[in-house]
Amino acid sequence: MDLNLIQLDNDINKLKEFISKEEGKRDKLIEQLHQNEIKLDKTIQEIELLDKVTILFQKTSEFARNQATRQIETLVTKCLQYVFENNVVFKIELDELRNKANAEFFVENEIDGVIIKTKPELSRGGGVVDIVSLALRIAFLQIHKPTIEGPLILDEPAKHVSEDYIYNVGDFLKKTSEMFNRQIIMITHNQHLSALSNKSYKIELIGSISKCTQIE
Repeated sequence: MDLNLIQLDNDINKLKEFISKEEGKRDKLIEQLHQNEIKLDKTIQEIELLDKVTILFQKTSEFARNQATRQIETLVTKCLQYVFENNVVFKIELDELRNKANAEFFVENEIDGVIIKTKPELSRGGGVVDIVSLALRIAFLQIHKPTIEGPLILDEPAKHVSEDYIYNVGDFLKKTSEMFNRQIIMITHNQHLSALSNKSYKIELIGSISKCTQIE
């Protein structure tokens, strides 16, 4: 056989081997591409699912927040109306401040058909602030999950409430204790509030010693 033909035959065989190897690489790349496309589709599906879950959590959180807000508004409103014997309404306005939830408290009064909205501290002196603070504490205890057990401890809960309404405060506290089956431990200088309790103690400072005496 002519040397040129032998050389050509060898070159053809080498070329066939090269083509075979390249075809193998191509087939492997095609398979990898197929696997990557499957992974990409799966990843896209997971992202879409996560997006839906995120939206669901946001909606659930928003719903729960609105529900809690309505519950707190209702309880505080009832407390204010019970104590002050009027139609005052407690409102909570929620918004975002620097990517953090922010809440503003207001009380609304209707005067001659006009709704007057003010901050609690600007309405009827400090008495409204005391009652709003008291009612909020009770509301947070009752709606908190898990339930917070134990007594409700109050320090001068109605210090700025006038004597015209102090009896209503006492009645509200008594009914709250009975309704929620929660003991109330209260520090007060008001004789009417202290007289409502099952047990009352008088604390006197004699020199540098505190003396505790049960009031019969």
